[in-house]
Amino acid sequence: MAAAPSVTERYFTRWYKTDVGQPREDYCILQHSNRICVITLAESHPVLQKGKTIKNINYQVTAHCSRLQNKVSGKSKRGAQFLTALAPLCRISCSDGEEYTIHSCIRGRLMEVNENLLNNPAILQEKPSTEGYIAVVLPKFEESKIVTQGLLTQEEYEGILLHRLNSSS
Repeated sequence: MAAAPSVTERYFTRWYKTDVGQPREDYCILQHSNRICVITLAESHPVLQKGKTIKNINYQVTAHCSRLQNKVSGKSKRGAQFLTALAPLCRISCSDGEEYTIHSCIRGRLMEVNENLLNNPAILQEKPSTEGYIAVVLPKFEESKIVTQGLLTQEEYEGILLHRLNSSS
């Protein structure tokens, strides 16, 4: 008997954005039916490859902007930082010296960042689409349908992965 689908599989639609910032830096955006989007790393992202160890995750994206300072309150989500699709969410440093800037990929208000990653960065690699998410973003209501323009479906993404595999062999 097959296992019951997870909450993520049941209530979220997976969308993908490939080559963000650098080649093969792919993201997965989990969009809930209520339009909330959870930003995660796609399986093919270099940080999730075997042998990578995350040294730290830093939500201080510029000298004057820390995503940890994002304080959201009330029904109208006052205080939420507004993000463009290219806005940095955090920086991930790996023990091999590589550094990755993680971008929002979608426009909207930053609802929360995953502070659990600060104390336990390994959950990003162990459970990237659940407990290891990067951030939660809420697109404007009128933009919630167009958020997915320019994003790939699961099938389109798998096609790109297959193409990469075939062109590298």
